[in-house]
Amino acid sequence: MTRTRSSLAIHQNDHQARRRFVEWAQNEMAVVPDFHKRILFSDEAHFWLNGYVNKQNGRIWNEANPQVYIETPLHPEKLTVWCALWAGGIIGP
Repeated sequence: MTRTRSSLAIHQNDHQARRRFVEWAQNEMAVVPDFHKRILFSDEAHFWLNGYVNKQNGRIWNEANPQVYIETPLHPEKLTVWCALWAGGIIGP
């Protein structure tokens, strides 16, 4: 089953979704004792090589507003890094 990040968002008041998830996980652990060892967490991040920072992926804190002008080409070069964690260790990058 493939899900997007937006469908996985659980809001502070979304108690029913949290309860359904816990019940699902408990059922899986009853069937497969080492279920927790089979969970894989993964993510990816994109880094632009021209210095552009995607504000969705990271935050930069500064005391002053530098009024930076960022020139963006039509197709900037970027590097994508992917990594995953599971009970067996780290996969990637």
